[in-house]
Amino acid sequence: MTEVKSSNVGYPRIGEKREWKKALEQFWSGKLNKETFLQQMEVIRLSSLEKQKQLGVDLIPVGDFTLYDHVLDTAVMFGLVPERFTYRGGKVDIETYFDIARGNKDAVAAEMTKWFNTNYHYIVPELNNLTPTLAENRPLAFYKEGKEKLEIDGKPVILGPITFVKLSKGYKESEFKSIVNQFVPLYAQILKELQQEGALWVQIDEPILATTLTEEDISLYQAVYQTLHQAAPQINIILQTYFESITYYEAVTSLPVQAIGLDFVHDAGQNLASLQKFGFPSDKVLAAGVIDGRNIWGAKLDNKLSLLEEITAIVPKDRLIIQPSSSLLHVPVTVKIEETLDHTLKTALAFADEKLQEIVVLTKGIREGKEQIQDEINERRTAIEALNQSSIRNNQQVQTAIQNLPSSLAEREAPYSVRQATQKTAFQLPLLPTTTIGSFPQTQEVRRNRLKWRKGELTATDYQTYIKTEIKKWIDIQEELGLDVFVHGEFERTDMVEYFGEKLAGFQFTKFGWVQSYGSRCVKPPLIYGDVSFEQPMTVAETVYAQSLTDHPVKGMLTGPITILNWSFVRDDIPRYEVANQIALALREEVEALEANGIRMIQVDEPAIREGLPLKQEKWEDYLNAAVYAFRLATTSVRNETQIHTHMCYSDFEDIISSIKALDADVISIETSRSHGELIHSFEESTYEQGIGLGVYDIHSPRVPQLDELTKNIDRALQVLDPQLFWINPDCGLKTRGMDETVAALTVMVQAAKLSREKLLVKKGE
Repeated sequence: MTEVKSSNVGYPRIGEKREWKKALEQFWSGKLNKETFLQQMEVIRLSSLEKQKQLGVDLIPVGDFTLYDHVLDTAVMFGLVPERFTYRGGKVDIETYFDIARGNKDAVAAEMTKWFNTNYHYIVPELNNLTPTLAENRPLAFYKEGKEKLEIDGKPVILGPITFVKLSKGYKESEFKSIVNQFVPLYAQILKELQQEGALWVQIDEPILATTLTEEDISLYQAVYQTLHQAAPQINIILQTYFESITYYEAVTSLPVQAIGLDFVHDAGQNLASLQKFGFPSDKVLAAGVIDGRNIWGAKLDNKLSLLEEITAIVPKDRLIIQPSSSLLHVPVTVKIEETLDHTLKTALAFADEKLQEIVVLTKGIREGKEQIQDEINERRTAIEALNQSSIRNNQQVQTAIQNLPSSLAEREAPYSVRQATQKTAFQLPLLPTTTIGSFPQTQEVRRNRLKWRKGELTATDYQTYIKTEIKKWIDIQEELGLDVFVHGEFERTDMVEYFGEKLAGFQFTKFGWVQSYGSRCVKPPLIYGDVSFEQPMTVAETVYAQSLTDHPVKGMLTGPITILNWSFVRDDIPRYEVANQIALALREEVEALEANGIRMIQVDEPAIREGLPLKQEKWEDYLNAAVYAFRLATTSVRNETQIHTHMCYSDFEDIISSIKALDADVISIETSRSHGELIHSFEESTYEQGIGLGVYDIHSPRVPQLDELTKNIDRALQVLDPQLFWINPDCGLKTRGMDETVAALTVMVQAAKLSREKLLVKKGE
């Protein structure tokens, strides 16, 4: 390099207005043929590249685009199709690709789990006795496309071999090194072909380097990247890390690659400290991630420039790349189209396009001097100061309440053993009670009526009448199905976080601020930009109405403080856990309002607790203590006879079981169906002595489960769990499913519960 360059690590896939999602779902529903679908995807992909070119980014990523998930892309690139799907070798067709992700009538979908500590989900590769081959050189195809159609000499992006295998399943730990070595020649072939095509830069993502690794792992990195360097010596490999600092700094920066990408935003200052302590190799380029790739606040450009000046005191400008801290797939596309946002807030925001503009500005500042970007620095400083001085960030009542919080954990009135007896008498539920997680299908009619109400085409009274009609319909369906504990269905809610954000002070919403969660599922995270406070009851009317229609208990449904925190874009001017406690205090008032109105079961969902774990294990304790504190702050003021439920997503449950116990919920339900056996095994290692429901079927797949599948799942769970504590439920909410498949699946679930209940009663001689 002759001068500092600007770069991007990855760009949102979904389009400014979710064009990508719409095309996917039209293809799946048969409304688009394959050729038209692929043409539309190409238009979205190329327009994203063209935009980055126009913004002035020097190194533009190619191959970061996907039809579903980049980890799945990597798996099928190597022909890794699970045996339950039909595959005869060669390039994997898109029908098989989507079957792996979504399942089909004959085969269950591959497992899906969180991408590190983000809210993005990836498809877990299955390596069980499969031999990888290079079925398609995907990075090469995208590199040639950018070059030929847009004259962009792009930077191909590849998920690195060690991270890929670490994220996969279906092998023993003792086989790890040998399996990685099966992939190395294939990666070498990809690089050789890219080199032959003229590619100068390749970004190989190895975010696993930001986790807790062993010295053996680092030795493997040395061997793998030595081989890759020798295979294509003319290519400049950027070994890209993100989401945290790297532990083995000296070893990683000594690897035989041409550039190292480091996160200088989420590293808690450790990457900078290591850089200053150990220096940086004179033969390498530093790709410095100084702009936050995971939050939406505009950068304090003067602070970022100062950080870059600290870096350039060690790394010469001609060996520096300025970029985001991670891929920008975690943020919306552009602020530009948000026409309804308050000006004070809007000018303090930066989505993907604006972050790239910040990178280009900072690159100019390093190249030409601070005075050349002083206008941009002043403009951003003014915008941030205006927001900080606004009344929404200076609610004295909230701030006083936070300052006066006790340091000890909030406690329920009595221990679980006492509450369990009280609740058993109060509810008179059968053995293995059945319930659902909360939401029922949101049909096109539901969404259409909500949109009409928001546009003023439907009065508030008419809209509430419609919502009540849907609630009654599904209360009747639950009666017919024979469920034991009901829910009202959440038809009034767009999203489990957005709904509460719209009703609490301190939140703001965008119109097009969508990000991908999994597959075509996009979410629009709220912006927590001010002090959070309770204004009025948020769920009482719908829940009380549902309860009036049945003698069965109806659960009040709330989203927990840590999930609201983790699934929002959170203000960065105060400590993150202080925001969590503000949310918890607001939810506490809602819990008390539900109880005061006769709702005796209240579910406070925390599906995002596990995903928020820091990547470094030494930081887990502080995070989990804060999560437990916030949950108990929200839930412990109720009486003994009020049953507190929670729901969470599964991933390495055994890692956090002590914290799950510390939540002191009366009943937890866990999303498990794609990993049922693994989770059951964790209960063989650790006991759990409060109410628990393990999801017995996968709601992410459109297939209806078979009766024997569910009875096997239940029987397996009951080998390690007390039947007196076990609940039967789907593994997640049913919002995204169709009505017919939902009723069919729940019918099978209730049948499975009855069969299992009968077997237990026969066994007991009752």
